Amino acid sequence: MLITVFTPAYNRAHLLPRLYESLKAQTFQDFEWIIVDDGSTDDTEEVVKDWLQPEGGGNNFLPLEGINGGIRYIKQPNGGKHRAINRGVQEARGELFFIVDSDDKLPPASLERIAHYYGQVSGDTHFAGVCGLKCYFDGRQVGGEQLFDITDCSMLDIRLKHNIKGDMAEVFRTDVLRELPFPEHEGERFCPEDLVWNRISQKYIMCFFHEPIYECEYQSDGLTAKIIKIRMDSPIASATHYKELNTYNIPFKEKVKAAINYWRFSFCAQSKKQLPKLPWFWYWTMPLGLAMHLLDKKNIK
Repeated sequence: MLITVFTPAYNRAHLLPRLYESLKAQTFQDFEWIIVDDGSTDDTEEVVKDWLQPEGGGNNFLPLEGINGGIRYIKQPNGGKHRAINRGVQEARGELFFIVDSDDKLPPASLERIAHYYGQVSGDTHFAGVCGLKCYFDGRQVGGEQLFDITDCSMLDIRLKHNIKGDMAEVFRTDVLRELPFPEHEGERFCPEDLVWNRISQKYIMCFFHEPIYECEYQSDGLTAKIIKIRMDSPIASATHYKELNTYNIPFKEKVKAAINYWRFSFCAQSKKQLPKLPWFWYWTMPLGLAMHLLDKKNIK
């Protein structure tokens, strides 16, 4: 089984070598590494091309020791992480697709453990993939220390029914991501990953296991650090995420929060034509959403 490790890169030339070294150290070697450069203006291309050796026909493939599937580098105009993911999914040859950001790295046994757990469910089409823990570089679990047994459920249920907090390391079947790609709205360079993960949750479950397979370091200039402004600049995708979340089988409190956030970001849209419509009986949440929208505008100045 081949695993596709996918990295969207934007001006991370100084951090990519750290990830590269962690991939070469993997105990499981049947994987490829696809890097989609989302219009970087630093020397990302030069850094990556030091690792590449064109084969016949000019393709950027390099069968390195420790990376049996080789490395592919693709550069495209800046369009946001979601467009980069869509391109990576189109290009992937692996049965599994593992998104690993350019400022992060993998423990040596990461892909080996992924292959182990996926092997236990690979014949069941109810599963979209497997999911392990994300940890900081110092070993602390993202979201705090939380113990759980191997759990088969949807990504919505792991949060809302099992109360597991913090980012996790999802590894999806590539064909599922091809079936449910990220929507791309003209003029917007962001789409919440949860929009697609929640759509996947309506059709599939995941195998969650309590082992660290991902080491992360949140950058001060990354998406997480400035997420409110980013959501405001992509109001169609943001409002779509919250509108859909509001319709799912989730606790009433979470539906209210989703409705408020729908209004919060829908007020940022210059044109209302592409905005999905929230049912009329949720209009009572509009004033709360407007208040949050005005507070956001005040805080980002």
